Amino acid sequence: MNSASGMNGSPTRTLVVWCPDWPVLALGRHPEEPAAVFVANRVVAATTAARRDGVATGMRRREAQARCPAMEVLDRDPDREARSFEAVVAVVSSFTPWVELSRPGTCALPTRGPARYFGGDRALADAVREQVEQAVPAMAGLVGVGIADGPFAARLAARHGPPGQLVEPGRTPAFLAPLPLSVLELPELAGVLQRLGLHTLGAFAALAASDVIGRFGRVGEQAHRLAQGFDDLPLDARPPPSDLSVSAELDPPVDRIDQAAFAAKSLADRLSVLLDDAGWSCLRLAVEAETEHGEHLLRLWRHEGALTPGAIAERVRWQLEGWLTASPVSRPTGGLIRLALVPDQVIPARGRQLGFWGGQSEAARRAARAAGRVAGLLGPAAVQVVDRRGGRHPDEQFSLLAATAVDLEDRATQPLPAPVAPWPGRLPVPSPGTVWAAGDRQAARVVDVAGLPVTVNGRGEASAAPARLEARGWSRSYRVEAWAGPWPVEERWWDPAQQRRAARLQVVLDDDSAWLVVLEGGCWWLAARYD
Repeated sequence: MNSASGMNGSPTRTLVVWCPDWPVLALGRHPEEPAAVFVANRVVAATTAARRDGVATGMRRREAQARCPAMEVLDRDPDREARSFEAVVAVVSSFTPWVELSRPGTCALPTRGPARYFGGDRALADAVREQVEQAVPAMAGLVGVGIADGPFAARLAARHGPPGQLVEPGRTPAFLAPLPLSVLELPELAGVLQRLGLHTLGAFAALAASDVIGRFGRVGEQAHRLAQGFDDLPLDARPPPSDLSVSAELDPPVDRIDQAAFAAKSLADRLSVLLDDAGWSCLRLAVEAETEHGEHLLRLWRHEGALTPGAIAERVRWQLEGWLTASPVSRPTGGLIRLALVPDQVIPARGRQLGFWGGQSEAARRAARAAGRVAGLLGPAAVQVVDRRGGRHPDEQFSLLAATAVDLEDRATQPLPAPVAPWPGRLPVPSPGTVWAAGDRQAARVVDVAGLPVTVNGRGEASAAPARLEARGWSRSYRVEAWAGPWPVEERWWDPAQQRRAARLQVVLDDDSAWLVVLEGGCWWLAARYD
């Protein structure tokens, strides 16, 4: 069965179950315990108790801890989120087997058959919410259930309304119209639209589709369709050819996660090769399994955009862990004897999609999450990032800071801020590429054509033009082809412990290398090299 919308894009009547702040609840924290989950020093989920103290999603760690000092700081565990959410999916699957997962904490199902059986949308929504709250007692009163035309509107009904909110058939555009553009989860696009004077989905939907496509391309086209209340599937989504599914027979039966995950990774690689050869990208994937006792297991996984090979393998592993580590009531009674991956919806492959207008890539987000996790495991000083500090000397302009002190995701897309102080006496740009700390500099010798050492007087004037440069460890001296300076500097003359007086000289040698040499304490030193 395929629950995709028709060729005209008419939306499918959909029910969405939303468990708010699932990342923190999956870690075993009760909503009344102050706790929050962080990724790259940003709040991604917080308990009800923490939110009452002012903690909000997207807030920096320092601000969150200042508002809620008793808050427990947690690292995100996507694998545990997926395993724990299987209990919710198992309950929803009792209403229909065609449950679709987009991410742990949210699942959807088409209502056409179940609503008829249970006596309408209202009765179905109440029954689903009651069963989910019984399965996860900590979510009592928090579970959001929404029904609307299309998954997008149903998700918003579950998130932005009272529990069990129903949007009557045909009323989806009116429901979406007053909502802010932020619900599209496209901050770059939303920012541009707001600067143009558009602040709601209704205002955006009123624009001509041709104008939106001409200005914003495919991203704008898809967002415009959502704002108008159409289905959130791409226009060119279609059922896949029958020869794209892959399967494996498991003999002997597998009941261990590591063995099942190994088979799943092999199948994911095979499926990716088939999709690439056929020119398709997978939007929705069916994970099927059979046990030695004849049980048939099925789950549907959707991704925001096409599923990459890594995303396919990750979701299959999540699903296998959810099945094999479920409670005794929900767990399969026997080992798995067959595993299959079946593309349920595909679109023509368009190649790699970069971030909107050069925005942050998924690789940058993964790197930020990995750095945050390592810092959580090994301590705040385990991961360090470069920070521009400013100064007159190259070895002073940058320093290392603990990753927990900065916003890693912002660093992925924004350049380092320029130093605030003017720093008179600072060397002219460009800055050297290789810089040695003061304790690691190599002793050098700068001489004139007569072989006498070049000195710098109190007025910053060189005694003679530098002719040759040699340094400790070099096999020979090099002729100076060009030079600039000297650049004198005198710092902290009022502090005997920190005062510094030096003169910098830039030279280009006969081997085309460029160096920064410093005269300090009566000796020349190699301070940096221009790469």
